Amino acid sequence: MIFIILQIIFLISLAPLVSGIITKIKNNLRLRRGQSVWQPYYNLAKLFSKDEVCSEHSSWVFKITPFIVFASSLLALFLVPAFIAKSPAQYLGDLLLLVFIFSLGRFFLALAGLDTGSSFGGMGSSREMFISSFAEPAIVMAFFAVSFNFGTTNLAATCGPGALKFSSLIAGIALLIVTLAETSRIPIDNQETHLELTMIHEAMALEYSGPSLALIELASYLKQIVFFTLISATVYPVVFCAQITPIQALTGIIIYLAKISFIAVLIAFTEVFLAKMRLFRAVDFLYFSFVLALLALIAATLGA
Repeated sequence: MIFIILQIIFLISLAPLVSGIITKIKNNLRLRRGQSVWQPYYNLAKLFSKDEVCSEHSSWVFKITPFIVFASSLLALFLVPAFIAKSPAQYLGDLLLLVFIFSLGRFFLALAGLDTGSSFGGMGSSREMFISSFAEPAIVMAFFAVSFNFGTTNLAATCGPGALKFSSLIAGIALLIVTLAETSRIPIDNQETHLELTMIHEAMALEYSGPSLALIELASYLKQIVFFTLISATVYPVVFCAQITPIQALTGIIIYLAKISFIAVLIAFTEVFLAKMRLFRAVDFLYFSFVLALLALIAATLGA
C-alpha cells in the first residue's frame, strides 16, 4: 500500500516538471535559452500567493469550477497505474469512467467560460466543445482496442504486464494524436499565446486569477501526465504488482521516467515542426486518430 501512495505523490510532483521539460526542449530546438524546467513550480507558487479577482457578473459556477476541474484531474490520476499495476481507486471505475471524469471537468470549464459573459470565454467554450466531440470518440475507440487485448476495461489490468502487440501500438499512436488536442498543444491549440484567433483552453481560463488559476493550471498538468501514462502503458506496459520490493519499485520508476521522457521529447518535436492548424482542419486531424483507433480495434479482434 505504501508504494501505491508513493506512486500518487510521485505523479503529482512530476506533472509540472513534464511541462517544463517540454518547454525547455522546444526552446532548445528553436536555438533559444528559454526558461528553467522548474518554471511551472514557480508559476504555481506565485499564483497561490496572489489575490483573486472575480467578475461581478459571475455566479457560483465560476467560483466552484476550479475545484471541480482540479478534483476531476486528481481523481483520474488515482485511477491510472504508472509503475505499479494497482491504483487507490482501481475498483471504483475503468477506462470509460476516465473519459467521463475528464468530460465533467471540461463541461464545467466551458460553463465558467460562458458565465462571465466574456466574448473570449464564450468563443473558447464553443471551440472546446467542438474539438471534444471529435476527440472523445477516438479516445473511447482506442480504449476499446486496448481492453480487447486484455479482456477487461479495468485500468489495473490493461496497464499490467502484457506483450507488445501491433494493435496496442496503433492505439497508442491514436491516443498520442488525441493527447495533443486534450492538452491544448500544437497543431490543435497553442499554450504560448493569448491571441484571440487561436485560443481554446486559454480563452476559457482567461478570467481566472490567483489560486483559482493555479488550480486550473495544476489540473492541466495532471491531465497531461495521465494521458502520457496511458500512452506509455498502452505501447509498452511494464509495471509491477502491488507486492514489490524497493528494488523493483526503483526499476519501475526508471522505466516509467524513460517512457514519459520519450513521449515528452516526441511532443516537443511535434510542436516545433508542425504549424497551428485552422479550426476546421483540426477535424481532419482528429478523424485520422479515430481511424487509427478503429484499425487498432480491428487488429485486436484479429489477435494482432
